[in-house]
Amino acid sequence: MGKYALEIAQLNKTYRNGVRALNDINLNVEDGDLFAFLGPNGAGKSTVIGIITTLVNITSGTVKVYGKDVSQFPEETKKMIGVVPQEYNLNQFIPIEETMINIGGYFGLSKKQSISKTQELFEDLGIWHKRKCTPRELSGGMKRRLLIARALIHSPKLLILDEPTAGVDTELRLTMWDFFKKINNDGVTIILTTHYLEEAEQLCRNIGIIDHGEIVVDTSMKDLLRK
Repeated sequence: MGKYALEIAQLNKTYRNGVRALNDINLNVEDGDLFAFLGPNGAGKSTVIGIITTLVNITSGTVKVYGKDVSQFPEETKKMIGVVPQEYNLNQFIPIEETMINIGGYFGLSKKQSISKTQELFEDLGIWHKRKCTPRELSGGMKRRLLIARALIHSPKLLILDEPTAGVDTELRLTMWDFFKKINNDGVTIILTTHYLEEAEQLCRNIGIIDHGEIVVDTSMKDLLRK
C-alpha cells in the first residue's frame, strides 16, 4: 500500500454534450485520512466520485487508488472502495440480512463470512434487531445505516460517504459521526462529501473544495478555519 489512498493527477472530464465537468484537477488523499470534499451543486463532485468508482470514464489524466490506476485495474480498485450513495438504492422486498449476504458474495465472501461481518456491522450501527426486515419496513435513518453497512461488508480500505447524514435527525447524526471516527481510527480512509460545514469541521482533518470543475481549496481544516 502506498502513502496515498487516492491520487488524482491532471484529471479532465468532458461529456459528449460538450460540457467540461472537470478541468485539470490534482488532489491527493493520504492513507488513513478523514478528508472533506466539498463544493456547490454542479461543481463536479459527483463526476469525481463517479470516476474514482469506475462509473464514469476519464477524458484525460489519471486516478489511482492505493497506487492502482482505476482505468487499468477497475476490478482491483473496486474491491478497495466502499461507497455510501446519497440516494437510497435498495431492493425494497429482500430482507436486509439477505441483501448483505448477496453483496458479500459479489465481493468473494463466503456465506459464513458475510453473516459474521453483517452481524458485526449491524450491531455497531444499531440495526441487528431489524435484520429480517425489508428496507420498506425501515425508517429513513435505519435505511441510511444499512447503506453504510452495505458499503463496509467487504472491509474496504477507502470509504466514500456521499451526503451520509442528509435528512437524519441530530441524535442519529452524532451517533453516525462516532461510528465514522471509530472506523477511521481502525484504519479506513474516509472521503466525506457534505453540505453541513459543521460536519466537515467536526470530523475531517483535511479539505478539498471544488467549484466549476476546479480545485479551489486543498488544505488542512485547521488552516482553512484559521483563514
